[in-house]
Amino acid sequence: MRTVVITGGTQGIGRGLALDRLSRGDRVIAVGSSRAKGEALLAEAARLGAADRCSFEPVDLSSPAATIELADRLSTRHPSIDAVVLGAFRYRTGRRETAEGIEQTFSLYVLSRFLLAEHLRTALERAPHPVIVNLCGTGTKAGHLHWDDLQLRRRYRPRTATMQGARANDLLGVAFTDRHPDSPVRYVLHNPVFVDTNLAEPFRPPIRTVVSVLARLFAAPVARAIVPIAAHIDAPPAAALSAFRAHRPVDVTGPAFDPAAARRLARTLQDLSA
Repeated sequence: MRTVVITGGTQGIGRGLALDRLSRGDRVIAVGSSRAKGEALLAEAARLGAADRCSFEPVDLSSPAATIELADRLSTRHPSIDAVVLGAFRYRTGRRETAEGIEQTFSLYVLSRFLLAEHLRTALERAPHPVIVNLCGTGTKAGHLHWDDLQLRRRYRPRTATMQGARANDLLGVAFTDRHPDSPVRYVLHNPVFVDTNLAEPFRPPIRTVVSVLARLFAAPVARAIVPIAAHIDAPPAAALSAFRAHRPVDVTGPAFDPAAARRLARTLQDLSA
């Protein structure tokens, strides 16, 4: 029985993956900020006869302190963790800061993923075939890091924050394998592309209507999107770092995966979390 931690595990891809792992006999720890959605997941797990293998951690991962506390708690309760799926994300139409004064998209989408990978590494390394799956950009050319203003204090735009986060997450995979070259943990960057996961919710009419229509017409259903993610968990790639857009492999040696930029980002995140 594998132990799988899924952030963003109470809705969309995360919820679909959680239920899939439970149906396979795994233990699932779903992390989310909505207690109502967490309770709904637990109720569904009970319906499947898997109540004893499903738990919910209500945590605001945009808080670095709460993220580190979660990682420490999980490591104590589960000394060996087989897989960590980093999927928590929220599209913010306006700029907000956490209690620590960090822009929320950057803190949730980038900093929390860095901290969880680092703080859960020891527990992962005790598993026979450990893997981190980061749901992110995988080589997107549309975003870049604003090194002089990573928290976008001067030029916040929702898409700018999202695309910067996608690019940063690709670098997180490079940074992890660079910092821990002898680790048995396999780091997989995975972009599920366009998936029908209630994408229209953050928007106001009429944009909400447009996004809803596009999702119905072109987005992949969650059941299809989780198939390659489940495969990464069942049989992690041989390479320390790999990347995929849906089922298609992505070269991790291009400019989007620059080791120098990855090291710079890791140092910045380490300082920010301190």
